[in-house]
Amino acid sequence: MPTYYPVFLDVRGRRCAVVGGGREAERKTRGLLECGAQVTVVAPLLTPALGGLAQEGRIDWKARGYQPGDLAGFFLAIAESDDPKVYRQVALEAERTGVLLNVIDMPHLCTFVAPAVVRRGEVAFAISTAGLSPALSRRLKEEVARSPVLRWADLAEMLAEVRLVLRKKRVRPHPDRWQECMDEELLTLFHSGRREDAKQRLLAMLQEQPAATGDHR
Repeated sequence: MPTYYPVFLDVRGRRCAVVGGGREAERKTRGLLECGAQVTVVAPLLTPALGGLAQEGRIDWKARGYQPGDLAGFFLAIAESDDPKVYRQVALEAERTGVLLNVIDMPHLCTFVAPAVVRRGEVAFAISTAGLSPALSRRLKEEVARSPVLRWADLAEMLAEVRLVLRKKRVRPHPDRWQECMDEELLTLFHSGRREDAKQRLLAMLQEQPAATGDHR
């Protein structure tokens, strides 16, 4: 199996194709729509939910099977089919045209694999087994979703506000200092409803130390 390079893609406004109209195609389509993609579904039949999305105008539906050339102009494609021939045709076209491709249950034909994702606000945890075991990805997703570490994800917006204030003041705390200041007391303040107190405490602590040179991202 390849060693995949983990990445989060910005698909807002980008054209994405889904070949197939079954349950997996439905799930992938919903995920793309949630991220702002413009989705075209190519399939003779759709699940009721996909049909509803087509009627609402949220997706473009080509009511037929896949044909060579269907990926022209697309940024990304996802394929679901019971026909291995269709998978091969889609994979060949994607490779020829440079379209990113995910083929359901066929990792050797993929140029990317879709991870299991746990979301908490704007924070996302992506879990991948490199296509070896979707069942393991799902189990790990369930474990992460129950983990107390997600309490930290709730602070993301506040931390972004603090970072912006410090940038305006030209204060650049070292990344290690950030880690020191993000302690249990900060977490407790925030989750007890004292958001502003938590923010001011963090700002004060980060400005206590001399600023490090350079822009630490």
